[in-house]
This record gives sequence, structure tokens and C-alpha cells, in this order.
Amino acid sequence: MYDKHLTIRQPSILTGVPKSTIADIASGKISPRLDALEQLAKRLNVRITDLFEADIK
Repeated sequence: MYDKHLTIRQPSILTGVPKSTIADIASGKISPRLDALEQLAKRLNVRITDLFEADIK
């Protein structure tokens, strides 16, 4: 989301995942469910692994 310079609202519109859920995932408050990850990855045209922030890949 940040690499593509998207607001929280934009992926929400693209995926149907509520803004509050995306905000909670982005802030680390909750861990995303697999179906939400799949929706986000598909709509953002990235791999699911690209949605994870880690030093080691």
C-alpha cells in the first residue's frame, strides 16, 4: 500500500475489505485473515508475500 502510494481508502474500495480492517492490519493491531490477504494481493497486483514487511525474505 505504501509502496504504491495508496491511502487506506483506496485498497478498501478495490477489495471490499473495510477501511477499519485495513487500518488495523497496517498498524499491526490485528493479523489479517488469509482471504483478506488474497483479496488485497489480487487487487493490488502483488504477491501475498509482498504484503509482509520483513528484513528477511
